[in-house]
Amino acid sequence: MPPVSRALSALTALLALAGAPAFAQGTPAPATASAPAQEAGEWRTWSSLIRPSKYGNDFRHYDYVNPDAPKGGRLNLQAAGTFDSFNPFPVRGTPAAGFLAFGGGIAYDTLMDQAPDEPGVSHGLIAEAMRYPADFSSVTFRLDPDAKFHDGQPITAEDVIWTFQTVTRLSPLYANYYHNVTSAEATGEREVTFRFNQTGNRELPNIMGDLVVLPKHFWEGTDAQGRKRDIDNPTLEIPVGSGPYRVKAYQPGSTVTWERVPDYWAANKGPRVGRYNYDEIRYTYFRDQSAGWEAFKRGGFSDYRSENSAGRWAQGYDFPAFRDGRVKKEAIPSESGEPMQGFVLNTRRDKFADPRTRRALTLAYNFEEMNRSLFYGQYARTTSYFQGTELASSGLPSEAELKILEPLRDQIPPEVFTTPFTLPDYSQPNAERTYLREAFELLTQAGWKRQGTQLVNARGEPFRIEFLAADPSSSRVIDPYANQLKRLGIETSTRIVDASQYQALTDNFEYDIVTDLMLQSLSPGNEQRDFWSSAAASQPGSRNSPGIRNPAVDAIIEKIIYAPDRESLVAATHALDRVLLWNFYIVPQYHNPNIWLAWWDKFGMPEKRPAYAGIDPFSWWVKGEVPVNTPADQAAAAEPDPAAAPAIPPAKP
Repeated sequence: MPPVSRALSALTALLALAGAPAFAQGTPAPATASAPAQEAGEWRTWSSLIRPSKYGNDFRHYDYVNPDAPKGGRLNLQAAGTFDSFNPFPVRGTPAAGFLAFGGGIAYDTLMDQAPDEPGVSHGLIAEAMRYPADFSSVTFRLDPDAKFHDGQPITAEDVIWTFQTVTRLSPLYANYYHNVTSAEATGEREVTFRFNQTGNRELPNIMGDLVVLPKHFWEGTDAQGRKRDIDNPTLEIPVGSGPYRVKAYQPGSTVTWERVPDYWAANKGPRVGRYNYDEIRYTYFRDQSAGWEAFKRGGFSDYRSENSAGRWAQGYDFPAFRDGRVKKEAIPSESGEPMQGFVLNTRRDKFADPRTRRALTLAYNFEEMNRSLFYGQYARTTSYFQGTELASSGLPSEAELKILEPLRDQIPPEVFTTPFTLPDYSQPNAERTYLREAFELLTQAGWKRQGTQLVNARGEPFRIEFLAADPSSSRVIDPYANQLKRLGIETSTRIVDASQYQALTDNFEYDIVTDLMLQSLSPGNEQRDFWSSAAASQPGSRNSPGIRNPAVDAIIEKIIYAPDRESLVAATHALDRVLLWNFYIVPQYHNPNIWLAWWDKFGMPEKRPAYAGIDPFSWWVKGEVPVNTPADQAAAAEPDPAAAPAIPPAKP
């Protein structure tokens, strides 16, 4: 699946932060190990490694879209913090909303396009067809002869090869994702072949379709002042893209407006029919979630939001525009599972190196009280890195899992083999005293001791923890947990920074604890290296936020990547889930089983929704504007928000 920025997980309620609304931000890429429906070696216009696509070879458009949806109007969205670049590929810089580094956002197209209504399915886009041999040692893409960039230049095999070489050099996310690719070469006028350093990895041909394609001629050319462009660095020069939208205007760090490309080359291709209907998409930046909420209530700055505050969902939608029907809301189910969200313990720091310390910090987290007092009882505890899917482990290991785990027994917590994983349940009588006592005993075993009111190590240094966050409202989630830690003698503090600082600090792992979100697909694969591998622990910008360096985890990741079939993939993922949980790298928090969607009633929407993603705002259209910022709205905006609540589970993909 494609990498997702940690900035998105910190500020995910601001839907446009990473560059594209809802579905494009969070939908994981397909990557699995089941047998394909078609014979190896033949050209195919779609790929699916979980099950055959329901559309077969006659794919004209998704069955949930309105193929005759009218074009026009503007979609207003909000983003958090600021931006300083239209180049999302280097680690440096903060990309503007709309530029999603992995997947192209709305600016660039990819070889294949991920389906929002079927997990593990991609349809041809820049590549009109693909094929690979029976041993999965390579994959060849045949480019659509109509594919072109916004300046009219054709998309060529040379562009594909140059892009692959460039993004894997610039981005650790791409480098890890395509770690097994040894070469990219033109094998025909419109054909590109990627060769792999291994055979039997059924995922590799599929994930190559996620490759974004950039215009080599633009990036190797000169700008209006005659200066040579440099893709290695941030820039605010508007780039040449290939996707459905291009940048129309911007105010640095404040707004960016995109316009629909009138002669977009793929407008009539199956993945695009009935979608991308807005003439303009305008992103306005706000300093934090509270400002974004006020902007949504006022109207005109943010047309929809995926709500992430239980307080707001329960009580906050009591403003004039909602009462008179101009704003609507709905809880929407999806089939994509739940991401792991939790307090990440940075094991690169000595204080978190001992698993007994990490387990103690997990025992101190009182979810039940927070759910009752802050979240209106609307959330469930997250107990798996693959929550809500067949990939989530439960009970004791199966025979298939033991075949993977037994050779690693001396590197794995013994409880993996003997004890079903559970989290503390503070709803039981005397639970708080019991769990805090157990936590203190574990801390003592790990070498900490009480000195007055403080917990200190053998050198007499106090145990101090700093929580890093990017929004002031985060303190309302952090404070109850911090108070529990203080009862153990641990000093705590919270540092709130802006979105750009947060991105820089987390990219370089400069934190004790952050709240992170691990978005997973129904078919994990190569991206697991970027999440958990020892190599990724020291790569700036990787998603290994806990800093995991564990040879057992490395070994299980390879079992996932090389799983010969779905059954083996599920067993290996269960094994990984168990080992991650029992090492207590993250203090699991909670999840919302639904998407809480609120929107201004300006949209026409298809009657059917994509079952996997849940929502696809790009399939909506503007049916007509509604009045905003009326005198009643202004009066309501001046009143304090009675439902102000902490940031809670990020918006579902």
